[in-house]
Amino acid sequence: MRYISLLLIAISLFSCDKNDTEFLTFGTYRAELTVSDTEKLPFTFKVKDANTLEIYNAEEVIEVDEIQYKNDSVYIKLPVFEGQLIAKIKDQTLNGRFVVAEKGRQQAFTASKNKTRFDSNAKAETNITGNWQTVFSPDTEADTYVAKGVFKQENNIVTGTFLTETGDYRYLEGVVNGNQLQLSTFDGAHAFLFTGIVTDSTINGYFYSGNHWKEPFTAKRNANYQLQSAEALTYLKDGYDTLAFSFPDADGNTISLTDNQFKNKVTVVQIMGTWCPNCLDESKYYTQYYNANKSKDIQFVALAFEYAKTEAKAFSFIKRLQDRLNITYPILLAQTGTTSKSKANEKLPMLNHVLSYPTSIFIDKKGKVRKIHTGFNGPATGEKFTQFKTDFTAFMDLLLAE
Repeated sequence: MRYISLLLIAISLFSCDKNDTEFLTFGTYRAELTVSDTEKLPFTFKVKDANTLEIYNAEEVIEVDEIQYKNDSVYIKLPVFEGQLIAKIKDQTLNGRFVVAEKGRQQAFTASKNKTRFDSNAKAETNITGNWQTVFSPDTEADTYVAKGVFKQENNIVTGTFLTETGDYRYLEGVVNGNQLQLSTFDGAHAFLFTGIVTDSTINGYFYSGNHWKEPFTAKRNANYQLQSAEALTYLKDGYDTLAFSFPDADGNTISLTDNQFKNKVTVVQIMGTWCPNCLDESKYYTQYYNANKSKDIQFVALAFEYAKTEAKAFSFIKRLQDRLNITYPILLAQTGTTSKSKANEKLPMLNHVLSYPTSIFIDKKGKVRKIHTGFNGPATGEKFTQFKTDFTAFMDLLLAE
């Protein structure tokens, strides 16, 4: 299979017969992933010791503790997600690949000691702090979608994110050099680069997702711009008032919403995938909330839609997520082999559509669907994330009091 071949090629490429292992040494590195013939996606990481490092995206710190060495190569497995950085080390310079084997994808990867993400070599001609009404793929009807850019700039340095109606692009960090905008993030699943030309009122640029997707975007300042409500996008079709599903857990048990564990409970059904960074952010919050409220009549259940080709592989991804986040509520396997939303909708035909991973469905103690929330505004969105937590807690309290 293609994904197995890619991983074997990567492993053989970075293995040799000589026992001349070189280890990572303490310090900050700038890494670069090749996204096109002309563009590199940079991110920074700090090696704490030979077996641990931290990846940085604005305020985000990703702790990595699965690092192995073989001959002259290092194998850095990113937490939760499948991706691996596999590289030869020579004089503390890394050259190799970022590999996502199950998807059959790889990108050229290099790293060397350097404290800067992007070089700041020209004074910023404008400050993009504020809100930006954004359209991606504006000239391609099939691909077009809207977003809200939210940025903060100090001198050349820019942080922020794009919010869409299906989630946010997490922690973006970059610079404005002259009239050139550069933003990036890397978390083991997302490998995003944004480039653009900025004025006081417009941004025109390109968005790269890994080395497999590129699209244009346009943005204009609009302090009052708002996306559609996340609670108006997905809903039950006429004739339905509840949800129904039967999916297996890791032990081979078929779990349904009619089971005793959900009776007379306020239940949150999470449509998600272990490969999805927005789902990761949501799962972290739900785990925190659930652990703090276990004594109440509350239950969570996640339905995982996985790109893994086999059930065994998909359940291994699920177990990894559960172990890393200490998730104690059940995660059921709803789909393998594709993350197609239309295919997901076939598994949940009472919904008008599955528009986003994640999507959360709130069910009251009588088993009736009371609200559906599309997407997730994670911690990178600042005030939006704070507001989500406030609204979530208030609505759960309302359902519990009934």
